[in-house]
Amino acid sequence: MAMNPVEAHQPSGATMRLLLLSSSFNSLTQQAYVLFKDRHQVGVAAATTAGAMREVVAQFRPDLILCPMLAHVIPRDIWSRTPCLIVHPGIVGDRGPSSLDWAIYNGETAWGVTVVEAVEHMDSGPIWATYRCAMREGSKSSLYRDEITRCAVKAMEVAVQRFESRMFVPAPLDYSRAEPLGHFRPVLKQAQRRVDWESDRVADILRKVRTGDGAPGVLDEIAGQEVYLFGAHEESALVGKPGDIITQRHGAICRAAVDGAVWISHLKPKNGPEERRFKLPAAMVLGPDAMQDVPELPLFIDAPTRGKTFRDIWYEEKNSVGYVNFRFYNGAMGTDHCRRLEQAVLFARRRPTRVIVLQGGRDFWSNGIHLNLIEAAADPAQESWNNINAMDDLCKAILTASDQLVIAAMYGSAGAGGVMMALAADRVLARDGIVLNPHYKGMGGLYGSEYWTYSLPRRVGLAKAVELTERCLPLGIREAKAIGLVDDIIVQDDLGGSHFSQFREQIGRIAEQLASSGHHHAWLEGKRAERAADERRKPLAAYREEELAEMRRNIWGEAPAYHLARSAFVRKVPKVGLLKCVTNLDAACGNAHCADAPGLGRNRRSFASIGWQAVALAATP
Repeated sequence: MAMNPVEAHQPSGATMRLLLLSSSFNSLTQQAYVLFKDRHQVGVAAATTAGAMREVVAQFRPDLILCPMLAHVIPRDIWSRTPCLIVHPGIVGDRGPSSLDWAIYNGETAWGVTVVEAVEHMDSGPIWATYRCAMREGSKSSLYRDEITRCAVKAMEVAVQRFESRMFVPAPLDYSRAEPLGHFRPVLKQAQRRVDWESDRVADILRKVRTGDGAPGVLDEIAGQEVYLFGAHEESALVGKPGDIITQRHGAICRAAVDGAVWISHLKPKNGPEERRFKLPAAMVLGPDAMQDVPELPLFIDAPTRGKTFRDIWYEEKNSVGYVNFRFYNGAMGTDHCRRLEQAVLFARRRPTRVIVLQGGRDFWSNGIHLNLIEAAADPAQESWNNINAMDDLCKAILTASDQLVIAAMYGSAGAGGVMMALAADRVLARDGIVLNPHYKGMGGLYGSEYWTYSLPRRVGLAKAVELTERCLPLGIREAKAIGLVDDIIVQDDLGGSHFSQFREQIGRIAEQLASSGHHHAWLEGKRAERAADERRKPLAAYREEELAEMRRNIWGEAPAYHLARSAFVRKVPKVGLLKCVTNLDAACGNAHCADAPGLGRNRRSFASIGWQAVALAATP
């Protein structure tokens, strides 16, 4: 049976019942939910098995099924009765399960997204919409979250509009047409991705590793261990014997190639105990025996970069603006990441600047605490506690910056504590098209901290803060601005270079304008007065103490929900048996498989209703 991470959403005047059937509630599926939830009655379900899909379709009775990310074949008896539109990450005519992998592998300079109707043969149905984009040098995950998602959102919107019109006739796939077309490609195998460190050039190594970033990774052997490679970055200054690990930095390893070197930030073991086969920093996976003779190569946060290298935190300064840049893999921030970023913020506070910009990565702003590192710790409960306290210290350093205006510049999406970290800033500026998840409870009822009980109600009001944290739904950036969660949206066009560089340039112009404004002193005085008044009403320490009291119950209390949810998340166990939020219990979901949830406890826990097997928490009819 399928799961449904969100309840049915039916706006007034909804025109049809739209089912988002996806292999996971990933970023693109969340984008689709945000796009359509105010236009149609939307349900979301996971396509885990043929039986699961049949059950949720019978229950929801959709007019249209849209599949933003699908790894399973839809049964004939579904698509023959209900139109099913599949979002394929490839140009017209491209078919197969490794579309974007092949595009990167072959060095395509342009790619695209095509919405096709489900038919007997995969990806060969009539074409409902297609859009193209330029390709850059980047990993599969990064391209998917940026350029491919942009195309997909446009294609989904047009395809659904065309379906609504009842007049549109989709074009058949015709390989005899004159314009360039893709073709069927099989799975890109590990043998084709494999890196030969004795002969492959840096560009080839980067390209191969990037084809598998996210999943499945690129199989390699390091220090006698079979591992999958992730997070490849070019190093332009270091050299060594091809294949040797020549240095390490903050968990990443630098491995020599024939014409330079490549940093690998993360590995996943192929063998060993199954419970340990998940992504972790490369040096951690290889272990102390393999890394004991590999020197650590530090790089000060304000050191100028004279070439390409790996760094996850660095500081720049220009025209009275200090930029604290951070790029964490998948937006996850472990205890060490938080401590180092806190020190970077404190460093920026000591500089003679007027504005500080917190500039997150291209793929994510931040997703809060690092669940993989917590799961790998000798004592996950204690590491959970260490990590959340480090996040709190970081947020406090931002909240108490009294001598500069602080801007959170969000190009990538954010979730949980990452959203709350941004709210610690004075101004939150976000790129149009990202999605925010300002809640924690989906992770086994986790309460969260990061001073959210202060920062969130201060921006959106208490009632809306409760709604956001209890409903556990993705929030589009335009709705976020409408409720005051963010201050402004950076809308982009085709002026200048890449969207990412264009965003950074626009943020820079805004920050410099604020720094040079004649109102700057008055803004700072107002900021200090507001913080002092807030502190008199209720100290920041009190908010933190209350939040951590709830977190202590999550971590060390009798209910294991958080630990079960974290373990499943890290190992990518399908969220079979959704951990249900124990709120609004009188709002029945209409699903026969959902047993009555336990009574609401003091710290808002969530429980799996029938264990780690699939349940249909389906949309209300």
